[in-house]
Amino acid sequence: MNIIAAVDNNWAIGNKNSLLVKIPKDQRLFMEMTAGKVVVMGRNTLESLPQGQPLEKRENIILSSDLKYTVKGAQTVHSLPELFEKLGQYKSSDVFVAGGACVYRQLLPYCDTAYITKINYEYEADAYFPALDKLPEWELAQESDEQTYFDLEYYFLSYRKVWSGR
Repeated sequence: MNIIAAVDNNWAIGNKNSLLVKIPKDQRLFMEMTAGKVVVMGRNTLESLPQGQPLEKRENIILSSDLKYTVKGAQTVHSLPELFEKLGQYKSSDVFVAGGACVYRQLLPYCDTAYITKINYEYEADAYFPALDKLPEWELAQESDEQTYFDLEYYFLSYRKVWSGR
C-alpha cells in the first residue's frame, strides 16, 4: 500500500481539520497519482474535502469507528480487519492512504511506499504524520528539485520501507 501526505518541517499535516496550505501543484499531483485508484481516509478527512464529498474517479473507503456512519459514493468500514477484507479485492499498489493523522498512524505499518510533499515551513498545527526520517524502517528513495509556490519552498519525496528479514 501507498501513503500520501503533505507535511511541514515538523511533519505537521493539519490544523483544526484543515490542510496547512493548499499548493496547486501538490494537489494536482495527488489527483494524478490517485485517479482510478483506491483512497482510504478517515471521516474527518472526508468531511474536510469540498462539500464533504468523496473524491471523484476514485474508489473511496472511509474508516470510521461510528457504526452508523455512511456516505453516498463511498464505502464505509469500521475496523482494520474490515478494511483489509475490503482491500483484498484491489492490488496493493493501487491503494493510497490519504489521512488523517489517526488513519496514517494505524496504516503506516502496512504501507511500503510513502509519497510526501515536504514544505519548508513550520505551521501552527494540531495533527501530525509520523516522522519518517526518524523511523529506521523507512528510507528516502527519491527527492525532487526544489519547487516553489510564491515564496514557499517544497519538495516531492518518496520513501520506501526497508524490509529487514520479514
